[in-house]
Amino acid sequence: MSFLARRVTAATASATPRLSQAFSASARRDIAKITLVGNLAATPEIKPTSTGKSVVEYAVASNSGRGDKQTTSWFRVSSFVEEGPRRDYMTSLPKGSTVFVEGDAVMNTYNDAEGKTRSALSIYQRNFEVLRRGTSSE
Repeated sequence: MSFLARRVTAATASATPRLSQAFSASARRDIAKITLVGNLAATPEIKPTSTGKSVVEYAVASNSGRGDKQTTSWFRVSSFVEEGPRRDYMTSLPKGSTVFVEGDAVMNTYNDAEGKTRSALSIYQRNFEVLRRGTSSE
């Protein structure tokens, strides 16, 4: 095929609208992603859900700034890790372990006991890595 024929073919191909995305056959879904690097506030805990499954919940503290201007942000994370060695390892991590967490962020609003509208950021873990294991105080 000649150079001119390739240009014409490419131009007509790009002029036709695409009906689907090349990388996904499913419908588009907007999700907010978040990446955290911080220290575990406490050992992760296993809690039951209303459906009979269990969820691993933990908090991550992340510091920003220096000296007197240093602030700490706290993030609550939920993980639906299946029962097994991976979950056992997560729940054995001591407070102070430095972790890397990637997850989906969802903002929830609710009314508290006083009737005030509150907001809470929920993070659902997708990826988890231990960067430094904390020292156990046992």
